Amino acid sequence: MTQTVHTLDARGLNCPLPILRTKKALNTLETGEILEITATDPGSLKDLASFCNETGHELLSSEEREGCYVFHIKKQ
Repeated sequence: MTQTVHTLDARGLNCPLPILRTKKALNTLETGEILEITATDPGSLKDLASFCNETGHELLSSEEREGCYVFHIKKQ
C-alpha cells in the first residue's frame, strides 16, 4: 500500500510563514499522513524541527535539495 504524501510549497516565504502554513496544512490531514514541505528560508531547518518537537509531530526527514530545504513530517 502506497502512502499519500501531501505537499506544501513554502518557497520564498520567510519566518514565521513556513511554520504557520505547515500548521494549517497539518490540521487538514489525518493522523499518520505525511506532509512534504519545500522551503527556501534557512531558518526553517531549526524552526520545523522545533515545531515538531513542541507539537509531537514526527519529523521523518530534512534535507537540502537543489537550493531548497525539503522536510517530511508525519502527523501524530
